[in-house]
Amino acid sequence: MKKGTKSILVATTLAAMLPWQAYSSIERSSLLPTPPMGFNNWARFMCDLNETLFTETADAMAANGLRDAGYNRINLDDCWMAYQRSDNGSLQWNTTKFPHGLPWLANYVKAKGFHFGIYEDSGNMTCGGYPGSYNHEEQDANTFAAWGIDYLKLDGCNVYATQGRTLEEEYKQRYGHWHQVLSNMQHPLIFSESAPAYFAGTDNNTDWYTVMDWVPIYGELARHSTDILVYSGAGSAWESIMNNYNYNTLLARYQQPGYFNDPDFLIPDHPGLTADEKRSHFALWASFSAPLIISAYIPALSKDEIAYLTNEALIAVDQDPLAQQATLASRDDTLDILTRSLANGDRLLTVLNKGNATVTKEIPVQWLGLVDTGCTYTAEDLWNGDTQKFGDHIKVELASHATAVFRLSLPEECSSVVPTGLIFNTASGNCLTAASNSSVTFQSCNGDGSQIWRVTSSGAISPVSQTTQCLTADGSSVKLQSCDSTDDNGQKWTYAVTGNLKNAKINGCLTEGPVQMKSCLDERNGQVFGLPSGVQLS
Repeated sequence: MKKGTKSILVATTLAAMLPWQAYSSIERSSLLPTPPMGFNNWARFMCDLNETLFTETADAMAANGLRDAGYNRINLDDCWMAYQRSDNGSLQWNTTKFPHGLPWLANYVKAKGFHFGIYEDSGNMTCGGYPGSYNHEEQDANTFAAWGIDYLKLDGCNVYATQGRTLEEEYKQRYGHWHQVLSNMQHPLIFSESAPAYFAGTDNNTDWYTVMDWVPIYGELARHSTDILVYSGAGSAWESIMNNYNYNTLLARYQQPGYFNDPDFLIPDHPGLTADEKRSHFALWASFSAPLIISAYIPALSKDEIAYLTNEALIAVDQDPLAQQATLASRDDTLDILTRSLANGDRLLTVLNKGNATVTKEIPVQWLGLVDTGCTYTAEDLWNGDTQKFGDHIKVELASHATAVFRLSLPEECSSVVPTGLIFNTASGNCLTAASNSSVTFQSCNGDGSQIWRVTSSGAISPVSQTTQCLTADGSSVKLQSCDSTDDNGQKWTYAVTGNLKNAKINGCLTEGPVQMKSCLDERNGQVFGLPSGVQLS
């Protein structure tokens, strides 16, 4: 077996089993096989955009190494258009802001080696009060294509339920219609959907989860939650980054080649961020294989900012063809430990210090899904290229708000990987916890090994603290029992894209409260869980 074969087996099976496979963006994953990289004006300039900003940006990105590092998209956001459509109903650009016109600008940026993208809204008006695309979808798509545009960010302002639909159903109808329009084009535009952001942050997540279920069918990426803090906005930029980071940790099950969760822009010139916070922002997004869309004044970026944004090793992680999103292996109040597999069989380790002081942590390799014993692994620090050998543990020291990222190379004889990490409720954030008396509970995540679980390809789930014990459903109760390979044992679990963890014997779903089995319900808070990356979806 070649190096890496065992470590990517589960992920390969995952891609083969996804229920979306017969549809749209996942079916045509070649349209966007890896997450997009580029520039968007919104978080830095909002409506203060014009032709000069985009020509200067293209010139700077071509000269400073960003384009050559992979940032090859330049996207307009809201406020680029005139307040009225033309007599024939077509959109018009603002001739004061764009005196040469958008076709001219498209040709300019393409001549510099970039793709050109644009913004519209699925409602009757954009968020900025300009004409929306409602009832003009096909006309606008053809207009964009004629202007040389190949990427559409579709916002969701000013959408109201019609014809007896719920609001979620209305969004689904409008984004589904746009998907059909784009799919019928000779050269479909990449479709970035903002619909989920309009359902995030409520006490009941059912509609948000439901929207997340269909956006991978319709488009290539989706803005799933709150906007990142804009340059002129009030509040903490770091807290804004952490907010979107946390949202993204809830959604790993949706991502695969052809569809990417989008936690919003990189903001490297925001004055409220320290150097470590800026680097963490980039490293976390790269670990997620998230879109890397910079919103900054590109010509004025410092050499240090350009240096971390063009880090080849981290960009390679972001653009890894397996497209796994890093998931939580461990979490407490200070440290988040994330891991995922890479296409060549390497394992990624990302460690975030959320606290306000320097911390040191020894991380057992079992927490990272490495199950062979007596092994020596190699870790490459992706910030500086330094390598180290390690065995049972890897030691990490981190300053406040800093993030370490290591690429772990596995020797041939130690290349087995089992998806390993937290099983947590995505509404409450509580972690499934194994007790020594065979009981299981949901508790606040505390970084203990009793909250870290292995999920085998056969559907067995065991805590790394008690690997001979398996999560077992017995009627309405859930407990740990000695692992039993027979079929009718209550120890075979399946994981759905809806986040349900279903037991084959009971035909019910794991439910938070006291840990229990209940009838499976659609997208209910107590039954939606995050599991480690690489777990098969049923």
